[in-house]
Amino acid sequence: MDSSITLSNFSLSLVLSLSVAVKDHMAVERSNLFSMMKLSIKGLIQSSLSLGRTLDSDYPPLQQFFVVLEQCLKHGLKVKKSFINQNKSIWGPLELVQKLCPDSTDITTSARDLPGLKTGLGRGRAWLHLALMQKKLSDYLKALLDRKDILGEFYDPGALMMEEEGTVIGGMLVGLNVIDANLCIKGEDLDSQVGVIDFSLYLKDPMTTETTKDDAKLTAILDQKHYIEELNRHLSCTVTDLQAKMDSIEKTNSKLIEELTAATDRINSLREEQETLRHENETIVQSSQKKEEATLEDSAVELETYRQTRQGLDEMYSVVWKQYQEEKRIRQELERELKLQVGLKQEMEMAMRLLEKDTHEKQDTLQALRQQLDQVKTLNLQMFHKTQDCEREAQRKEEEEGQLEEKMNQMETTIKEMEQRFVQSDQTERDMRTELEGRVDSLQKQLSDLDTLRLGLESDLRSEKEQRQAIQRALQREQDNSTELRTQLQQIQGLQTEVRQEKKQLQLTCQEQETALQEMGLHLTLFSVRVHQGQAWLKDDEATQCKHCQKEFSIARRKHHCRNCGDIYCNSCSSNELALPSYPRPVRVCDICHSLLLQRSTSSTSS
Repeated sequence: MDSSITLSNFSLSLVLSLSVAVKDHMAVERSNLFSMMKLSIKGLIQSSLSLGRTLDSDYPPLQQFFVVLEQCLKHGLKVKKSFINQNKSIWGPLELVQKLCPDSTDITTSARDLPGLKTGLGRGRAWLHLALMQKKLSDYLKALLDRKDILGEFYDPGALMMEEEGTVIGGMLVGLNVIDANLCIKGEDLDSQVGVIDFSLYLKDPMTTETTKDDAKLTAILDQKHYIEELNRHLSCTVTDLQAKMDSIEKTNSKLIEELTAATDRINSLREEQETLRHENETIVQSSQKKEEATLEDSAVELETYRQTRQGLDEMYSVVWKQYQEEKRIRQELERELKLQVGLKQEMEMAMRLLEKDTHEKQDTLQALRQQLDQVKTLNLQMFHKTQDCEREAQRKEEEEGQLEEKMNQMETTIKEMEQRFVQSDQTERDMRTELEGRVDSLQKQLSDLDTLRLGLESDLRSEKEQRQAIQRALQREQDNSTELRTQLQQIQGLQTEVRQEKKQLQLTCQEQETALQEMGLHLTLFSVRVHQGQAWLKDDEATQCKHCQKEFSIARRKHHCRNCGDIYCNSCSSNELALPSYPRPVRVCDICHSLLLQRSTSSTSS
């Protein structure tokens, strides 16, 4: 046990000694870097003032300043481990300045997007060059040093940027605003530059220092002057910003005071309006209740009349519909008969056309026979001429003439027969024409009768249509009236809902007040009734209906106590008032107690 305790104590002492050594080492490095930073800033300011021109990137004091500043920023920087190697870059904290100072977005984006830079160290060096050329390096580093919580993510405790030396360096960098620098970044290889501190610039001969002592004092005074001017400029800017903020705060404060006064006035006016609206609401509720009752009664009467008129119209409509169906059936039968008559007429017209066709054919045959007669006549003439010319041959041809005469006789007989037949056909045709004309006349008479019937039916149908249209108009009017009544009912129902809601709110308030009054007056009434009459005072919860008329209580039918017997009645059964000995004023009494008390008083006065 003792050996283990000694070993643990030894290990603890070893760890403490190592930590103390590490802390001492970091403190020594911090003080050395701080002193080197002071020397580099002082030497850069002095040399630039003595040079009296803009500095470029080849100027040795300026190069040493960037090397020392890079070493100060790397002091105590945490190592970021990755799969490939360990990275220790100053670009991480410098990139955060963009969030703290929006003015640094231009230099941050330009340093990030430069084509020749590949590492974070090169981007950090380019950012420092650009910030120095903008003369805002001190402002950016001061904003970063004020946020120790953000720097704790990148630096170990005890680093130069986490201690007071970092804030002092940020203040000293203000003196660099007097320097004009024109640095070229694109052509330089900032990724692979090796920063080595050259101490020969800061080691001087004592003889030369004694000879240039006055110059050093003068330059120090000038540096202090420029430093004070720069500080004065910063302070004046902050003072103007604070003054503007104070003015805006005072303006907002005055506006808020005005708004508060206006709000208080508005609240007071709203309270007054609330009181007036409450009184108006009470009057409106009373008037609306009366209007509601009247409108309900009117609507009930109008509904009853509408139902009666609707029933009568329905009966009339059924009767008219039956008449319309009967007339429709009669019309259909007449249309069928008319179609039959039209069919018969068409058949007669076809028969007439056929007869005309036959007559035309017979006339054609007659014309053909007449042509044959003419031909025969011409033949006779030719034969007569031939007989005159050929008398010599007449003897030879007597037989032929006789034969020809016989043929002529036969032809004449046939012609006569044909003429007789033609005469007979003319007679039959005339008879058929007369018969057809009689039939056509009878059919025309029937058609005229049917036309008259059709005209009478059309007039009846027109009158029925007019009656039906009048009935439809009346129905449309009734429907319009019903729609108007429905809209009025809907409006009344909407008003009823609004009035009911207002009534419920008022009833709630009235109920609360009534309960409070009932609780206050119940004890008094019970006490007075028990003392004077010995009667029991009935509670509100025990009674659900009137004791006299047996009607149930509701919102419209309220409960009322009889001050004589203590029972609960409705308003109609307890509307009388009498002066009782237990009450200074006339109070509500039921009808039974009213009659009994009147009888007692009349009997007492008569006695």
